[in-house]
Amino acid sequence: MASLKALKIRIGSVKSTQKITKAMKMVAAAKLRRAQEAAEAGRPYAERLEKVVASIASTVTVGPNSPKLLAGTGRDQVHLFVVATSDKGLAGAFNTNIARLARRRAAELIAEGKTVKFYTIGRKGRAVLNRQYRDLMVHGVEPGDLGKLGFADARGYADDLIARFEAGEFDVAHLFYSRFKSVLTQEPTEQQIIPVSIPAGAADTGGVSAAVDYEPEEEEILADLLPRNVAIQLYRAIRENAASEQGSKMTAMDNATRNAGDLINKLTIQYNRSRQAAITTELVEIISGAEAL
Repeated sequence: MASLKALKIRIGSVKSTQKITKAMKMVAAAKLRRAQEAAEAGRPYAERLEKVVASIASTVTVGPNSPKLLAGTGRDQVHLFVVATSDKGLAGAFNTNIARLARRRAAELIAEGKTVKFYTIGRKGRAVLNRQYRDLMVHGVEPGDLGKLGFADARGYADDLIARFEAGEFDVAHLFYSRFKSVLTQEPTEQQIIPVSIPAGAADTGGVSAAVDYEPEEEEILADLLPRNVAIQLYRAIRENAASEQGSKMTAMDNATRNAGDLINKLTIQYNRSRQAAITTELVEIISGAEAL
C-alpha cells in the first residue's frame, strides 16, 4: 500500500493535470467556433465548384488536346494518397481515424495489384503511416497550426501535386481528411481529386433537354478550373480538418478532465482510509501502553 506522503503527492499531481486539461478544453472550444465557421462557409463553394467541373467535364469528348487533369494518364496503376492530418496530438482519435482509412484503402488497392504512394500533410499522419509504409512515402509537409493556413498554402500543395502528376509520378490522387459533423462526430473522408472524378448522372438535366454554349470552349474553361478545383478541395480539407481537430481535442480534454476528477476522488478515499488506519493504530498503541502501566 502506498504511503500517505506518496498518495498526497499523487493527488496533487493529478489535480495539476486536471487544471491543464480543463484549460486546453477551453482553448479548443474558443478555436472551434472560428474553425467551424470557416469550414461551413467554404463548403458551398467547394461543393458547387466540384459539381460544375464534373458537369462540364461530362460533356467534353476526351482527346489528345484535352487537359491532362481531365483525360488522366490512361492508366489506373499508381495511386497517390494525399493524407491530410495535423502536426499536433492530444486530439483523441482524429489523426488515427484518417490514417486508418488510408491504410485500409491502401491494403485494398495493393491486394488488387496496384501501386500506392503517400503524400502526407501533417506530421501525425506521417508518423502513423511510417510504421507500415515507410518505403512508400514520397513527400511530407508539416503545416503547423491548421487554423492559420490560407488558400495560398493550399495552392502551393496543389501546384506540387499537379507538377508530380504531369511528370508521370502517379495516375490517380486520392485526398483523405476528416469532415466536421459536430463536436462529437468527425467523419474520415476519401475524395478523388486527380484526375477529375465524374460521378454518374453529372450531366443529367432532370429530363429537360437544354443546349448550352460555352465561351470560350469547354476545354479552355476546364484548363483554368481544374487546377483551381484541386486547390479548392485541398483548402476545404484543411478547413474541415481544423474544425475536426478542435472538436476532437475538446472532447478528448473533457474526457481527460472527468477521468482526472474520478481518479482524484478514488485517491482521496484511499488517502483518508490510510490516514484513518494510521490514526487507529496509533490510538491502539497508546491505549495498550497506558494499560501496561
